[in-house]
Amino acid sequence: MYARLAGISVAQIYRFRNSAAYRRRNTTYQPTRPTVIRIGERRKPQPRGWPGYLRIDTVHQGDCDGRKGIYHINAVDEVTQWEIVAATPQISELWLIPLLETMLQQFPFAIRGFHSDNGSEFINHTVAQLLDKLLIEQTKSRAHRSGDNGLVEAKNGAVIRKHLGFVHIGAEHAEAVDAFHREHLNPYVNFHRPCAVPVVTVAANGKRRRIYPRWATPFELFQEMPRCQSLLRPGVTLAALEQFAQLQSDTEAALEMQRAKRHLMSRIAKRSA
Repeated sequence: MYARLAGISVAQIYRFRNSAAYRRRNTTYQPTRPTVIRIGERRKPQPRGWPGYLRIDTVHQGDCDGRKGIYHINAVDEVTQWEIVAATPQISELWLIPLLETMLQQFPFAIRGFHSDNGSEFINHTVAQLLDKLLIEQTKSRAHRSGDNGLVEAKNGAVIRKHLGFVHIGAEHAEAVDAFHREHLNPYVNFHRPCAVPVVTVAANGKRRRIYPRWATPFELFQEMPRCQSLLRPGVTLAALEQFAQLQSDTEAALEMQRAKRHLMSRIAKRSA
C-alpha cells in the first residue's frame, strides 16, 4: 500500500484533497466566533436638523521605509458641515483622548452625537468613557451601509487630501501640522470656504434624490438656524463669531492659508532631507 502511495505525485494528492468527497469525509471546520463589542449603537444618526452630531474618521498620511506617517482626525457636523481637523503622531489612547477633547472644544456649539466607522481607535472603552462623561451619544456604522459615514469620507478627499495630498509626512511633524489645522485650515474651511448644501427631493415613485442648489459656508448655515444663539456653548457668542468672520475676506483667508501651507511643507521638506 505504501509503495503505491509513494508513486503518486504531490499534485495528484492535492487534487484528491480538493475533491468534494475528501472534504466531506476528512475535513472539519471551526467557524469564526464573532466577538460582540457592546460599545456604540450600530445605526445611522438622526440629528433632526440640530447641529452637534459629528461624523468622525481617520486619515493616515502614509508610511515610508518603515516609518509611520501622521494621522489626521477629521470631524464634521452633519447639519452645518462645520469641520474640525487635527493631527496626531499615533492613534493610541495616550495621544487620541487629549486630541479628541481639544477637537470637541473647537466646535462653537454643544456636541450631542459622535458617529464613526468600526475602527478600534474610536470603538473602545476609553473613548466610550470620555463621550459618556460629556453626555455625547456614540453610534457606529452598519455593515454594508457605506453611506453611513459618507459625509466625513467625502470631506477627507475634498479638504485633507486636497491640501495635504498623499505624500508621506513623518510622525515627528504632527505638532506643526496640527497647529496649521487649528490656526489656518479650520478657520478657513468654516468661515470662508463655501460647501454644497444638499436638498433631498422625493419623486412620485418614492425615490429620494439629493440636489445641490446653493453653496454656503458652515458659519452661514449655522446662522440660518432658528435660535442659533441658544445653541452655542457657554462662553461663545454669535457676535464674536461674526466679528471673527469679518476680519478677512474669503480671498484674503484663502491666500493666508495657502502661504501657511507652503511654509509648513517647506519646513517638512527641510527636516526630512
